[in-house]
Amino acid sequence: MLCSPSLEGSGVFTWSLSFTFLWQVQPFLPTWLAEPSCVRKNVTEDLVPIEDIPEVHPDLQKQLRAHGILSYFPVQAAVIPALLESAANGFLVGRGGYQPSDLCVSAPTGSGKTLAFVIPVVQALLQRAVCHIRALVVLPTKELAQQVSKVFNIYTDATPLRVALVTGQKSLAKEQESLIQKTADGYRCLADIVVATPGRLVDHIDQTPGFSLQQLRFLVIDEADRMIDSMHQSWLPRVVAAAFQSECPADPCALLQRKQPLAVTTASTCYPQMPLQKLLFSATLTQNPEKLQQLGLYQPRLFSTGLAQKGPRDTDSDMDGDSGGKYTFPVGLTHHYVPCSLSSKPLAILHLILEMNFSRVLCFTNSRENSHRLFLLVQAFGGVSVAEFSSRYGPGQRKTVLKQFEQGKIQLLISTDATARGIDVRGVELVVNYDAPQYLRIYVHRVGRTARAGKTGQAFTLLLKVQERRFLQMLTEAGVPELERHEVSSELLQPLVPQYEKALSQLEKTIKEERKQKVA
Repeated sequence: MLCSPSLEGSGVFTWSLSFTFLWQVQPFLPTWLAEPSCVRKNVTEDLVPIEDIPEVHPDLQKQLRAHGILSYFPVQAAVIPALLESAANGFLVGRGGYQPSDLCVSAPTGSGKTLAFVIPVVQALLQRAVCHIRALVVLPTKELAQQVSKVFNIYTDATPLRVALVTGQKSLAKEQESLIQKTADGYRCLADIVVATPGRLVDHIDQTPGFSLQQLRFLVIDEADRMIDSMHQSWLPRVVAAAFQSECPADPCALLQRKQPLAVTTASTCYPQMPLQKLLFSATLTQNPEKLQQLGLYQPRLFSTGLAQKGPRDTDSDMDGDSGGKYTFPVGLTHHYVPCSLSSKPLAILHLILEMNFSRVLCFTNSRENSHRLFLLVQAFGGVSVAEFSSRYGPGQRKTVLKQFEQGKIQLLISTDATARGIDVRGVELVVNYDAPQYLRIYVHRVGRTARAGKTGQAFTLLLKVQERRFLQMLTEAGVPELERHEVSSELLQPLVPQYEKALSQLEKTIKEERKQKVA
């Protein structure tokens, strides 16, 4: 019903009523998002023996067995054959070739997504004759890039393929030496596969003579949702421009220049060119078509362990809008929450760690300052080997800390969300959210650091009274398995109070000393 005003000579508004039908606009998802290829999610019961996928090269199967991998996880069993099939049609589009569909993979943390792209990419490049950058893997953090680079090195070790890691941990000149060699008649490429962070990648596009992406066949975007959020850095347009630019812009044979994929026409099939296939991987892949449109996907195909959604659930109302049962969690993960007051939070985490006596506990806070204060407090309390992992430290120091944590030399690692993204630290038995995450996507990545690859693990979230309702409702609406309430009574905390008060006093002294040093 619409009300329309009329203005009469008296200067008074009168309203006349008219009726009209208002059609409700239904949310719409593209078919590829609404109808994904469903992947089983149980990484212990739905394993596929490696011999059941004979398309994988025998040498790679041998490497898999040598590293104790006898079966594929469900996401690997689904994605590897699909990627191998798309690569088997040749490297050229046109003259009998074709443009392969881009692939998106949404699967839980610890489900084996890295190997799902490493194996087919390595196999597709095995027969290359000349070294060019043909695969580019872009990740949001240096630690993730290092991790993926290690996996690639394992499966290219006995091949002519070369892997380069460019993250800024080495000087630009040192990285250039691993990428390009100057020769008498130009430049020679030294890497087939480049694993990079966005900023450093753009540095090489701009500043490294001879660095070319014009032979790029695979663009892998890992932790894709976070990479989409960082599109303001304009790294993807720079990569695409570098991949499709012409070496001779004034070349009259413009039709022979590499072009971005469009609809297939008679003209587009007349001239061969190298296809560029984008591969997106994430545990929390957005279903917002507007966000995904930024990636310029070509006839995309989605593999997902979650249920297809009826409409776009992503909005900007909660930053990432991730809800509605879209995400799946490791089967062996048990979720708990601990109701507590602000003053009892430090005591609660000390009680949990001392009571449960886990050898590797990963604790998350919402800020670098909170991480540092909690680290100093636990250190002053004593009885727990503790370390801090945040941007306060350089890449080399963070690498050392992660190694010590994995070796069991550090019992408690207190971190910002820097480690929540894809870092695979073996043997994490317990994840503690000291500060409750505001958004579901952050929760998914944090708790996904345990119960990986079919193992079991526990996640505890400390909740203030004012946080309980919203947090529990957010997880319930998202289909998270029911959280078990874990009460920590004041009687249990009382024996810790004297030592805690001493540690608190020491914390204040340390903070004052650090402030003085900053001023000096």
